Amino acid sequence: MTAAGPGLADTDLVTRLTGLVDALRAHGLRVGTGETVDAARAVEALGLADRDLLREGLAATLLHGAGGRPVFDAVFELYFPSRVGLPDGHGGDADREALRARLAEALAANDTAALARLAVEAVDGFGGYGGSPGSDGWSSYQALDRLRPQTLLARVRDEVRGRDGAGSFADRLLEDEIRRRVEEFRRLVTVEARRRAAERRGRDEIARRALAPTADRVDFLLAGKDRLAEMRRTVRPLARKLATRLAARRRRAARGTIDLRRTLRGSLSTGGVPVKPVLRRRRPARPELVLLCDVSGSVAGFSDFTMLLVQALHDQFSKVRVFAFVNRVDEVTGLLVHGAADPEGLNARIRAEARLTAWHDSSDYGAALGEFTDRYADAVGPRTTVFVLGDARTNMADPNLPAVRDLTRRTRRVHWLNPEPRTLWGTGDSAAPAYAELVDMRECRNVRQLDALVGRLLPV
Repeated sequence: MTAAGPGLADTDLVTRLTGLVDALRAHGLRVGTGETVDAARAVEALGLADRDLLREGLAATLLHGAGGRPVFDAVFELYFPSRVGLPDGHGGDADREALRARLAEALAANDTAALARLAVEAVDGFGGYGGSPGSDGWSSYQALDRLRPQTLLARVRDEVRGRDGAGSFADRLLEDEIRRRVEEFRRLVTVEARRRAAERRGRDEIARRALAPTADRVDFLLAGKDRLAEMRRTVRPLARKLATRLAARRRRAARGTIDLRRTLRGSLSTGGVPVKPVLRRRRPARPELVLLCDVSGSVAGFSDFTMLLVQALHDQFSKVRVFAFVNRVDEVTGLLVHGAADPEGLNARIRAEARLTAWHDSSDYGAALGEFTDRYADAVGPRTTVFVLGDARTNMADPNLPAVRDLTRRTRRVHWLNPEPRTLWGTGDSAAPAYAELVDMRECRNVRQLDALVGRLLPV
């Protein structure tokens, strides 16, 4: 086996570097021509002998922030792998218990070199599938499922404790450290399986299909618990960026438009040439914002994230009120203060303390919208912009379009953010097309789309 770096020909190196850049762009990272040229210069200056140094140099030239680092590291492993080919003795029978015992020893000693070797053995012994050379493949999930490294926690803890001694508090710290080492081993197994698949099926295809998207590109409706937690951690940075953007829009709006009559009158002193345009000064008041959020089912993650984002932006508005619903509607503005401190438990807190359901637990947009216009008529007015968050699936109930017409008549503007793909609007029990005829409905499937829409649609 040889390292991938030192033996690369110039043409292969250029192909790998451009492929890496294309893969980063495909995953939403902004990499321009200038960054690509800088990366090529970094490769020329750093050389290929030290792979870790090369990785850091390319990261420094290609990335604009720390948020893209997980994607970069995964793509780098494909285009500049630490090894090529299969290990010596590939395909031999593996002793599961013997490998687990060696893994426990490596985890207890925090032997990173041994963990890397064991990851290769794990994929080789337990990750292979397929019965013919053309269909052979490798699965990190299969290898980890058979090896089950997470079950070694107690064994490794006892070994370290017996060797070093530890108290109860130190035990908790030790368990956290062992979990970190186990996660690193799992990552090494994933990298090895992905590397082998890339050699067989092509780096570009694996980079495009096998890498998890960044948190801002994950569909709200498809995100699991871990990805939703990762998304919530981006709320504060995203809110700061949006606040800056809104402040700039407000400054531009405050300048006003040209007062044509006064401009022409002033131009008489310059022979009719409008040298000094006169602006019609505006004194804009901060607008009011109302959120009406479906918190049922998979839509809840989308609503939670958006509520937290708007709560972080509340200083930009004179008043912000938030209402949640399933088939009944209740105000949850006060709960968001606690939700900002505990974003993980926001939905559970809302479901526990707000009255959102009546005789069943299924969403009913018609009933909720009707109750909102009846009970909370004072929440909206000519200065109010309303955002409705939900998939518009009514469970075959009446969509109550008159309530929506009444809402649009009494407010400044109504926007509806729908986390479902536009191609699914109108399918099954979706009333999205009917609502879209009355309000401005936009597809909003991930954080990236939400960022663009909120920055463009929020009133100034």
